[in-house]
Amino acid sequence: MKSSARFDFDVQRYGEVPRLNGLMVVGTDTGVGKTLIAAAIARRLVAQGVRVEVFKPAATGCERVGGRFVPEDTAFLACNAESQLTLSEITPIMLKTPAAPNVSARHENKRIDLDEIFNAYRHIAKILEQDNADQRCVIVEGVGGLMCPISDDFLVIHLALALRLPVVIVAHAGLGTINHTLLTAHAARNAGLDVAGIVINKYITDTAALGDNGIVMETNPGEIHRFSSLPILAIVPAEESNNVSDSTIGEDTMHAISMVDWMTLAGR
Repeated sequence: MKSSARFDFDVQRYGEVPRLNGLMVVGTDTGVGKTLIAAAIARRLVAQGVRVEVFKPAATGCERVGGRFVPEDTAFLACNAESQLTLSEITPIMLKTPAAPNVSARHENKRIDLDEIFNAYRHIAKILEQDNADQRCVIVEGVGGLMCPISDDFLVIHLALALRLPVVIVAHAGLGTINHTLLTAHAARNAGLDVAGIVINKYITDTAALGDNGIVMETNPGEIHRFSSLPILAIVPAEESNNVSDSTIGEDTMHAISMVDWMTLAGR
């Protein structure tokens, strides 16, 4: 059976994109905490003296403040990366409707211009290339899941292929995550992406308090590793102080993230 053209993973038609040291953080679904993990990775690298920039191609559900869109996730990423870029340089596509970018654009009678996305990334690459820091890195956060459409014929997975960055999959810790994570890993590998590993997020450490659901929380990381053969890079606890709106990341979260050599992964 011939596959749909929308799942054609040939991205050569989008032109050359600079090859950078970096990571692309993708989620198994919306709401798994990929913004938190991407920001925590950026913060960890900055603390190690790495010059970090962040990139998020599109943001939906943006609020208007003073006549301009303010994407909360982008502001959080910029804060933790200590970026000097404007929010529009980090996220070139901003939309109000909280849906997939192509749906938001259609609803708002707008058009997703992929050139804006690639030109914004090239701009970030140029800034990093001109910096004299010993180590430089870009952290890219996807939109929704790996198969989320940015435009009607361009998915997050296409962007990952175009940027050629190692992929970090962020998964939630609870029931259903084995299926979601294995499907995401399979899609990524099938498309030819380099999957660096998996971060399990929102893990409840007091599994005894979960009753019968505790066994799910305890065994999911091992089962995901067993079936995917991918490393579980970090298990990040559910922590009240993790708050994108308040631009805070908890100490336990940062401890879990600090156990990983992100710069080595970014240079694969």
